[in-house]
Amino acid sequence: MTQTAKTLTPDAQTEIVAGLNQSVAETVVTTMMAQNFHWNVTGMAFGPLHALFQEIYEDHFTAQDDLAERVKAIGGHANGQLSQMVEASKVGEFDGTQSAEDMIAALADAQLTVAGTLAATAAIASGHGDLLTEDLCIGRGQTHEKFAWLLNAHLGRTPASK
Repeated sequence: MTQTAKTLTPDAQTEIVAGLNQSVAETVVTTMMAQNFHWNVTGMAFGPLHALFQEIYEDHFTAQDDLAERVKAIGGHANGQLSQMVEASKVGEFDGTQSAEDMIAALADAQLTVAGTLAATAAIASGHGDLLTEDLCIGRGQTHEKFAWLLNAHLGRTPASK
């Protein structure tokens, strides 16, 4: 049966909120990673990478808000504590001293991690009939996979060669 925020069971709400908060945490850490790399990238590809990293962090900033607002729309608590997000995230932090190539690889891997978390959250939402959360997560997951592809193209990597 299709559910809306108003008709979700408490158990469904709890499971979906957990997935969404995990998605927010990883999106926040990945946003900061992209901004950090935007500030610190150097080398012959500075211009295009500086612009791409900015495109990514700007997209992710909006996305973390969309995901957190969905948490609130279904009656949950959006975790806004940065320390807890960093701790919960499967995406690690970087100090920005990496080579441009290492920055690209790290950010591409982060994109795939976030896409995987969003896909899992979409599946949880679907299992509970919450098609609106499922749709949000699918759309965001597709965006993260696209960014992974764009980044990996800079390295000459394909999904199979990663």
